Amino acid sequence: MQKIEIYTKDYCPYCKRAKDLLRIKGVDFTEHEISQDPERENEMHERSGRVTVPQIFIDGQPIGGCDELFKLDEEGKLNALLRKPYNLLD
Repeated sequence: MQKIEIYTKDYCPYCKRAKDLLRIKGVDFTEHEISQDPERENEMHERSGRVTVPQIFIDGQPIGGCDELFKLDEEGKLNALLRKPYNLLD
């Protein structure tokens, strides 16, 4: 299983959607909640080159935010990235 990290803010609806999809996929992830953590937010900026949340990393590689996560799923590529041979909703 891949190491999945997601940077979030507590008020962000896109963060919730992204976390919900990861939960549906049945994968564990580490959440870095940055609403009140400027150091962690700077870390996210340095790692991703982006300032918006969520920012999602799979094995240290940035995949983008919520839209990119859902696009990967729609294209049938997310399961392979997560090393899941099937979709739990199929």
